[in-house]
Amino acid sequence: MEITRFLTEVWYETGISGASLGQVVMVLVSFGLIYLAIRKQFEPLLLLPIGFGGILANVPVVDIGELTRSVVDPASLEVMTEFGGFLGQIYGFGIDNGLFPLLIFVGVGSLTDFGPLIANPKSALLGAAAQVGIFGTLIGAAFMTTYLGFDFTLADAGSIAIIGGADGPTAIFVASQLSADYLGAIAVAAYSYMALVPIIQPPIVKALTSKTERTIRMHQLRQVSRLERILFPLAALTLCVLLLPSATPLIGALMFGNLLRESGVTDRLASAAGNELINIVTILLGLAIGSKLAADEFLRPDTLAIVVLGLVAFILGTATGVLIAKLMNLLSKTKVNPIIGAAGVSAVPMAARVAHRLGAEEDPHNHLLMHAMGPNVAGVIGSAVAAGVLLTVIPIVG
Repeated sequence: MEITRFLTEVWYETGISGASLGQVVMVLVSFGLIYLAIRKQFEPLLLLPIGFGGILANVPVVDIGELTRSVVDPASLEVMTEFGGFLGQIYGFGIDNGLFPLLIFVGVGSLTDFGPLIANPKSALLGAAAQVGIFGTLIGAAFMTTYLGFDFTLADAGSIAIIGGADGPTAIFVASQLSADYLGAIAVAAYSYMALVPIIQPPIVKALTSKTERTIRMHQLRQVSRLERILFPLAALTLCVLLLPSATPLIGALMFGNLLRESGVTDRLASAAGNELINIVTILLGLAIGSKLAADEFLRPDTLAIVVLGLVAFILGTATGVLIAKLMNLLSKTKVNPIIGAAGVSAVPMAARVAHRLGAEEDPHNHLLMHAMGPNVAGVIGSAVAAGVLLTVIPIVG
C-alpha cells in the first residue's frame, strides 16, 4: 500500500501527468519560434531566447515564470512572500520596472548611425508616417471594447497600440507605465512582429507599389560631418526635454548611447554598450518575455486580441510609410523609392535590410540600404515620441 501511494505521488510529480493541452500547444509554439530563429534566421538573438523561455514557462509542476510565491511559515503560521521562479525573478527585475528597455536603448544608440537621417531630413517624414499604425490601433482597441465585449481601458489601448511601432523596448516601457496586467502579452507581440518583419512586410510593399516604383534609384547621400553627428543627439535630447519630457527616458538613453559612439573619445564605453551590455540584456529580456508564453496567461481571448491588434498596427504602419513615400513622389521632383517607406517602423536594422533586399530583387544594382536607414532610425525616434505622447495624454484623459 505504501509502495502504491509512493508511486502515485511520484507519478503526479512527473511532467507527463501534470501537462495540460494548453501547455503542449505553447511548447509547440515555442519550438516554432526556435525553428524560425535557427533555420530561417529571423532575428535569432530575440526569437531563440524567447522560444526557450516559452518552453521553460510551460514546464508542468514547477512555476519557473512565477513572479512571487506565498508560503506559510510553519512556526508563526504567517503568510510570507518569497521570490518567484527563475524567469519570474528576471522579469520582475528588468521588465516590471522598465529597466531593460532603457538599457537596450543605450546599446541601440551606440550602434546607430544617424548619418542617413541627417543627410536626408525628409526621410524623417517616413519614420513619422509609420507611427500612424500606433494611433490607428488605439482606436481599434477602443472599438473592440465598445462593440466586441472586451474590457480594455484607455491605458490598455495605448499600451497595445505602441506595438505598431515594431519597437519592443518602447512597447515594454509604455506597458510597464500604463498597463502592467497586459505587459507580458504586449512584449511577446511586439518582439514577435519585430522578428517577423521579413515575412510580414514584403507582401504589403508589393501590393502597394508597381515594379516601376520599386526600381527607382536614389542619389547617393552626402557626407555628414563629425560636428553634425555630435550635435544631433544633443539637439534631439534638448527638443525632447523642452517639448515632451515624458519621452526623455527613452530618447535620453538612445541619444546617450549615440553620443558615446560619435564623440570619438569614449570608444571603450561605446563598445561595451553595443556589445557586452546589449548582449547580456538581450539574453535576460528574451527569457523574461518567453516566461509570458505560459499557457494560462497567453491562451486567453484578451491576450489573443492583443496579438491581432498588434498585427493590424504593424501592417497599418508599414502601409502608411509606403503610401507617404508615394505621395512625396507626387509632390517633389526628387523621387524616392517607396520601398524605403516600409522601413519607417523602428525594427532596426531588420526593416532597412528587408527594404534593401526588396529593391535588389527588382534591380540587383539598386542599393537602398543606407537610404532605408534614414526612415528606419527616424522610426526609432518616432516611436519614442509617440510613447511620450501616450504617457502624457492618457493619464490626463483617463
